[in-house]
Amino acid sequence: MSWLKNIVPPGLKKIFKRREVPDNLWLKCSACDSMIFHKDAEDSLFVCPECDFHLKVSAEIRFQQLFDEGSITYIDCPDVPKDPLKFKDQKRYIDRLKETRSKTNKKDSILIGSGNINTQQAVMAVHDFSFMGGSLGMAAGESIILAIEEALKKKCPFILCASSGGARMQEGILSLMQMPRTTVMLQSLREEKLPYIVLLTNPTTGGVTASYAMLGDIHIAEPKALIGFAGPRVIENTINENLPEGFQKSEYLLDHGMIDMVVHRKDLKEMITNIINILFNKEEKLHR
Repeated sequence: MSWLKNIVPPGLKKIFKRREVPDNLWLKCSACDSMIFHKDAEDSLFVCPECDFHLKVSAEIRFQQLFDEGSITYIDCPDVPKDPLKFKDQKRYIDRLKETRSKTNKKDSILIGSGNINTQQAVMAVHDFSFMGGSLGMAAGESIILAIEEALKKKCPFILCASSGGARMQEGILSLMQMPRTTVMLQSLREEKLPYIVLLTNPTTGGVTASYAMLGDIHIAEPKALIGFAGPRVIENTINENLPEGFQKSEYLLDHGMIDMVVHRKDLKEMITNIINILFNKEEKLHR
């Protein structure tokens, strides 16, 4: 068929040339399996239009959704020893870190920054679940502490957006030490009477739930988010009993007094603004 290739005009070849389809053109809802066009997902703040399930989003998107446009200043995360325990499971931890950093283009599982939320200055730390399940390690702990220090310096609220599987096992006791370290730093916010607001998203589990994620002045959760220490299957296998329907979901925790409110993603920015205004005893008219 080489003779056919020679007589087909170049322009016609371009028309019938196989076009590459971007990998991220469509998203799949993890709750109802609906396929969502990426632009539609962006317009809906990555909430499924079929079942209203709140999809995981990156730390950068979380900042863009909550902070005023053009006001965000990201803070470089501190450098920490990369593999102090020389840990190895199926692969070396140092190799796992390099692979994850290359894949996500992120330094670690926490992104921190400052900016304005409806003109109110705030500092925020966000777990990014795409980086090793948003796990808490030395880098994450140091980043949260640095973010709290920035809030103290600016005399403004500190917001934590949690999405994590818990402490990072490859760092052993060094990761567990971040739980009391961050807890102690939070006391500095209380002494200065600065608000600490926690946004719990799907999922928030393990050592993160067992420490700083449940020590806020106000706890907000997104709808149907899994929030707990051990997972439901682990608990069922341990106690050999079936758990109540909706156990460890946001709505269940709200009914049992574990969190303060469940707020839809589209209403989060205004709700956080109202909370900050109330805690700072501002006289301005609250946002609705």
